[in-house]
Amino acid sequence: MSSSASALTQKASSATFGGLIKGQRKISSKSLRSSKTTTKAAVSVPTTLKTGVVTGSDFIDVMNHARHHGYAIPAVNCTMSSVTNACLEAAKVANAPMIIQFSHGGGLNFAGKGLSNEDQKAAVTGCVAEALRVRELAKLYGVPVILHTDHCAKNLLGWFDGLLEANEKYFKEHGEPLFTSHMLDLFEENLEICQKYLKRMKAINCFLEMEIGITGGEEDGVDNSDVAPEDLYSKPEEIHDVYKALQPIAPDFYSIAAAFGNVHGVYAPGNVKLTPTILGNAQKYIIEKEGITGQEKPVYFVFHGGSGSSRAEIREAISYGVIKMNIDTDTQWSMWEGVRDYEAKNNGYLQTQIGNPEGADKPNKKFYDPRAWMRSAELATVKRLQGAYEDLNAIGACAK
Repeated sequence: MSSSASALTQKASSATFGGLIKGQRKISSKSLRSSKTTTKAAVSVPTTLKTGVVTGSDFIDVMNHARHHGYAIPAVNCTMSSVTNACLEAAKVANAPMIIQFSHGGGLNFAGKGLSNEDQKAAVTGCVAEALRVRELAKLYGVPVILHTDHCAKNLLGWFDGLLEANEKYFKEHGEPLFTSHMLDLFEENLEICQKYLKRMKAINCFLEMEIGITGGEEDGVDNSDVAPEDLYSKPEEIHDVYKALQPIAPDFYSIAAAFGNVHGVYAPGNVKLTPTILGNAQKYIIEKEGITGQEKPVYFVFHGGSGSSRAEIREAISYGVIKMNIDTDTQWSMWEGVRDYEAKNNGYLQTQIGNPEGADKPNKKFYDPRAWMRSAELATVKRLQGAYEDLNAIGACAK
């Protein structure tokens, strides 16, 4: 992938940690009461990062390391074990952290589409089962791995509650949550519900991601294709409102996915107008209003819908405090691209069980074995993710 086109022609989707203000919805004064922070101690930067699945302070170390060294971490929506495996392999090749995240739909796919999802049991169990698998495998790859879940609107809070119950159970047994973090999309009640959940999550060292404003386009059942253009851009005051609401509950233990024109999906170049300076202005605004000293980027930002953005735009966003960029559309395509190319290369061996260009009695089992064409999909995705790591300035991050 070239430096100018690497992330350019495809608009990678995915999500951030927890959601809130839709457009300019009013936030209650009750949500915003907090004591004012006047100073922040200089953030220590670890020289080594824990490998395997990281949570709590180990996860904060990874984010501070990324912020200090000027890189961000790709977050991929994994919907089957082959996608997960490709992400782990890509992280090992890049020697950099990886965020593996599951959506509600992804959880259903892991559980099996033939199951009923009554009481969200299948969606919860699918996510938990794959998280446990990742925990075992991540030990072998030698890089930090973050386990996260993606979009959760109000109608899916049963799923979110089930995941938190699984985290609390795991915490009792192992002293850490099963997942590193979770995201919420709550546009109406927003802050008050997110505050409630953050209190519960902080008790088990589970991190929260919040979305402010709206990421346009469509992603895994969340459709914002018709949103008003002005709602795609957050204001510094809105971001500060979130800071004031969450900082007293769990200081620096949440991230914000602010809207700066980013859109889910794939769009022709020029159709998406990113304004990363929104993030930089918000950091300055919060520093000024809170009287913060000793830290230039008090907020961890998340970048939704990174594909289709130029490398320059991505790195500008990183310079303003982005530490995570979500990818879904691009990796869906790379998985398919791998299968498509495999079929084109081996077409003559994939038409019947017996009989191919080498002879009418020659067997084709090794060609149509799912492991063969899925491996091609994995390798194409590993390649695509190396381009993402390059865009994010994260190649070799663990050695920085």
